[in-house]
Amino acid sequence: QVQLVESGGGLVQAGGSLRLSCAASGSIVNIYSMSWYRQAPGKQREWIATDPSTSTNYADSVKGRFTISRDNAKKTVYLQMNSLKSEDTAVYYCSANIRYSMNRVSDFWGQGTQVTVSS
Repeated sequence: QVQLVESGGGLVQAGGSLRLSCAASGSIVNIYSMSWYRQAPGKQREWIATDPSTSTNYADSVKGRFTISRDNAKKTVYLQMNSLKSEDTAVYYCSANIRYSMNRVSDFWGQGTQVTVSS
């Protein structure tokens, strides 16, 4: 099967930076796209950024502050978060659209990592 494992969350002061990582492992044939989402308490899950091989997109709420990147050899996606605000506090999840064993394609999710920004 396929697993996504996030890391890098924690507590940071407003204005600070954090770098999240998400590593994919398992019976992976191809990774078509990798994305980051977040969910704040009492709110719906929000898409943040996507990095397919040909384009990169960001939500307006993070544009100019967050940067998504991917290391294809390591099957890892990163989220560099700068100029953090208290409203960035949330559980951050990565998701990937992956072709895996038996030539099937599916979306997989990580378990999430907590980011807390103190004001």
